[in-house]
Amino acid sequence: MATAEWNGKIIASSDDTVVVEGNHYFPLESVDAAVLKPTDHTSFCPWKGTANYYSLVVDGTENTNAAWYYAEPKDAAKEIKGHVAFWKGVEITA
Repeated sequence: MATAEWNGKIIASSDDTVVVEGNHYFPLESVDAAVLKPTDHTSFCPWKGTANYYSLVVDGTENTNAAWYYAEPKDAAKEIKGHVAFWKGVEITA
C-alpha cells in the first residue's frame, strides 16, 4: 500500500501505483478529489509528453502545483494515463 500525505492529511492511498523515475503515480480514483485544485501550469517531458498540474488545498493551506498528471501521455508512458504523482513536500510512503 502506498500513501501520499501532506499537511497532516492522507490525500491518496493505493495498492496499484505505477512507479516511473522514482515517482509513485496514484490512480486518480485513489486521490481525495476534494484536495485537488486544477491549475494552468504545464511542463513537457520528451518521452512522457505534456504534464498538467493540480495545487493541493488541505485545511485552507495551498501547495501550488504539487501534483501532476499526463492527460494524454506518449505511448512510452501509457501506463500512467489516469494517474497522479506528487512532489513539493508531499510525503510518499510505500
